[in-house]
Amino acid sequence: MKFTNGFWLMRKEYEPTFAVEYAGHEVDGESLVVYGVAKRITDRGDCLNIGMLTVTFTSPMEDVIHTEVTHFDGKAGKPVRPVIYPAERTVTVTEDENTLTYQSGAAKAVIAKASGSWCVAYYRNDRLLTMSDYRNMARMLNRDTGESYMVEQLSLDVGEYVYGLGERFTTFVKNGQIVENWNEDGGTASEQGYKCIPFYLSSKGYGILVDTLGEVSFEIGSEKVEEVQFSVPGETLGYYVIAGEDPKGTVSRYCELTGKPALPPAWSFGLWLTTSFTTNYDEETTSSFIQGMADRDIPLHVFHFDCYWMRAYRWCDFIWDPDTFSDPAGMLKRYHDRGLKICVWINPYIGQMSYLFKEGKEKGYLLKKTDGSVWQTDLWQPGMALVDFTNPDAAAWYQGKLKALLDMGVDCFKTDFGERVPVKDIQWFDGSDPADMHNAYTYLYNRAVFTLLEQEKQKGNAVLFARSATVGGQQFPAHWGGDCSATYSSMAETLRGGLSLACGGFGFWSHDISGFEQTASPDIYKRWCQFGLMSSHSRLHGSSSYRVPWLFDDESCVVLKEMVELKCRLMPYLYQMAAVSSETGVPMMRPMFMEYPGDRTCLPLDMQYMMGDSLLVAPVFRENGEVEYYLPEGKWYNLMTEELREGGKWHTETFDYHAMPLMVAPGRILALGSCSTKPDYDFASGVTLAVSWLADGECAQVTIPDLCGKPVMRAEAVRRGQEITVTVQGGDGSWQTKALWDKDAVIRKEGNQAVIALSEGK
Repeated sequence: MKFTNGFWLMRKEYEPTFAVEYAGHEVDGESLVVYGVAKRITDRGDCLNIGMLTVTFTSPMEDVIHTEVTHFDGKAGKPVRPVIYPAERTVTVTEDENTLTYQSGAAKAVIAKASGSWCVAYYRNDRLLTMSDYRNMARMLNRDTGESYMVEQLSLDVGEYVYGLGERFTTFVKNGQIVENWNEDGGTASEQGYKCIPFYLSSKGYGILVDTLGEVSFEIGSEKVEEVQFSVPGETLGYYVIAGEDPKGTVSRYCELTGKPALPPAWSFGLWLTTSFTTNYDEETTSSFIQGMADRDIPLHVFHFDCYWMRAYRWCDFIWDPDTFSDPAGMLKRYHDRGLKICVWINPYIGQMSYLFKEGKEKGYLLKKTDGSVWQTDLWQPGMALVDFTNPDAAAWYQGKLKALLDMGVDCFKTDFGERVPVKDIQWFDGSDPADMHNAYTYLYNRAVFTLLEQEKQKGNAVLFARSATVGGQQFPAHWGGDCSATYSSMAETLRGGLSLACGGFGFWSHDISGFEQTASPDIYKRWCQFGLMSSHSRLHGSSSYRVPWLFDDESCVVLKEMVELKCRLMPYLYQMAAVSSETGVPMMRPMFMEYPGDRTCLPLDMQYMMGDSLLVAPVFRENGEVEYYLPEGKWYNLMTEELREGGKWHTETFDYHAMPLMVAPGRILALGSCSTKPDYDFASGVTLAVSWLADGECAQVTIPDLCGKPVMRAEAVRRGQEITVTVQGGDGSWQTKALWDKDAVIRKEGNQAVIALSEGK
C-alpha cells in the first residue's frame, strides 16, 4: 500500500503522524518504552496539539528484538499474532548523552536522542543491519474513510537483496515488488500465494518478521526505493528484528521463535503416486497403477487417493464412495501388504449434502455469520460451510472423523485448501478478528490434523501434504507448491516458490511432478521427474489426466526408475539433512545465497539450489537439454556423469534425459546407502562413504542417522598428500569408502579405518 506521491508529497487522502523527535523513555523490567513526537520541539507550546508514537522494545530470545509501535492504545481488539516460543535471554539498556541502546545477545537497537534526529538503528554487534529514521515510522489516517494504518520503513543497503515473504512465484529477489500478505488460491502463475509469511530475509543476513497473522502490505523498494515498507490496518504495528550471524543462522533463529519443523518419517521421502483430481477411477484402476509400477520395477512407496474417493457433492463426509470402493478397509490392507503407505485427500469444508453439515450445524461447529446463521457458499461444494477451528470442540469433532480413517488403515492426509476463508460479516467462536483469522485459519487447520497424526501414529510418523500455511506452519510438514501447469515456465516458477518458502524455515517441500494443469509432453515429464525426485518429497499428481510414466513414453519409465533408485540410495545423506532441518530449522532445499552468502554471484540465483549442504541441483528447463549453472569455488563432482567441474564460474552443458547437473560440493563425504528400492532402511549398513574433492590438509565429516534421525555412525576423512584417511565410529563395520573423482584409487581398510591411496595427478 502506497501513501506518498513521490518522495516529497503525501497522497492527498492521507494525514501522517511521523515519529520525528525523541520525547523521553521509561524502563519497565526488560522492556524499554520510547516516545517519539510528530514534530520538533523548540518550546513548551510545541508540546500541544501533536501526535505521538509509543515504541516499545522487548526481546523474546537472544539476538532477537521486538519493536512495537502504537498510536492510540485504547483501540478495541489486538492483532492475531503468531505463536512464539520465548527462550532465556539477557537484556541490557544503556544510555549516554546522545543515544539509548537496547541489547539482547548480539542484537542491538540504538535510539537517537538528539533534537530533530529521530532514528532507530539495528545492529548485530557493531555491524549496522538496517534503520528506521526520518519520516519512516508513522501512523497514516485516511481522511476520506477514517481508516488508520501503521507504517514502518526499514532501510536497504547498497546492493542489498530481499527474499522470502512466503511461497512466492514471482521473481525470487523481491526488490521492486509489492507483496500482499493475504493467502489466496491463485495457482503458481500469479502474484498471489497459498503460503503468505510476513517474514523477509536479507542478503546481509538479518530477518524481519511482522508480528501479525493478519493482513500486511509490503513495498520492497517500490515506494521508497531505498527502503522496505510494511503497513497494517489499525493503531499498532509490531515486528521482530532477527540478527543471525548469516542467513542460515537467522532462519534457524526464526524457527526457534516460531517453531521448528517436525521430522517426517523416512518412508515419506519415497515416491508418491496419486489418482489425479477429476479422473475416473476405482480399485481396479488404482490397482492397475500399482501393478504397472511393479511390472516396470519402479519403486513406489505411497499411494494417494484424491477428492473422488468420496462421493460427489458430499465433500467432506469422509465416507468412501461405495460405487467405486466397495471394500475400502480390505483394499487398504491389500495395499499395505504390498508395502505401500496410504494418503487420502481432505479439506476443512463441509458440503450441505454431507451428513456432517447437519451434525456440525446443530453442535455449533461451523463458522457463523454475525447474525448467528451458518456461513455458506456454493463455491467449490454446494452450500458448503467451514469448520470453525477456533472452537476446541469443533477441532476435536473433526479429528474424530479423521481418526476413523486412520483406524481403517489410512497413514496420512493431504490437507488441501485453507485459503478461501471469508472475512465479511463473520463471527468466529473465539471472537477473533475476521480479517486476521483469514491467514491464521490454516495454522489451526493443519495443526489439528498434524496433532492427531502424532497422537495416533506417534511422533516421528506424522506427515501431511499441505497447501496453505502461515507463520508457524513449518511445524507441520510437508507442503507442496499448489496448482502449476505442464510447462517449463511453470516448472521454473514452482522452483522460485519453493526457494522463497525455504527462506521462511519450511524444511520439507514438494510439487506436482510434470504440472497439475494440462498434460505434459514426454520431454517435460522426464525433466520434471529429475527435479521432483531431487526435492525433499516427490509426488506424481495431476488434474484431469493420470501421471503414470507409461502414458508418456517408455523412456519416461526408465528415467523415473533411475531417479527413484538414486533418491533411495541418497537417503542416508538426505535423512541426515532432514534431521538437521528439524533440529535447526535450516531447510533441506536451500537457495544458493543461503549456503554461500559470501559469493555475490549466488545472490540472485533461482534456477538451481542446494539440497542440503553437499548437493547442488540445477534442473533442466529447455527441450534441447541445455542448462547454464554456476558453481562456487572448488572442484565439484557430477554424481550422475562422474565428471569433475571447476568452481568459481558458470558452465553451459547439454544433458540427455538420464543426467543433469547434480554436483557434489568439494570437501564433503556423501553417504550413499545400500538400498535402491525403498527410502526407509538401515542407512548405516553397507553404506558407502564417498569422499568428494579434498585439498591437501583438508578434513570432512559426515553423520549417518537411524530411522528416528538420531546419529548411529560418524566418519571423518583427512587428506595428507596423496592419501586420504577415513575413520569411522559406530555402525556394523560393513561400510566401504571411495574417492569420487578417482576410480583407480587403492583402498586399504582395517577395522574402523581406511586409507585411500590416490592415483598420481589426482
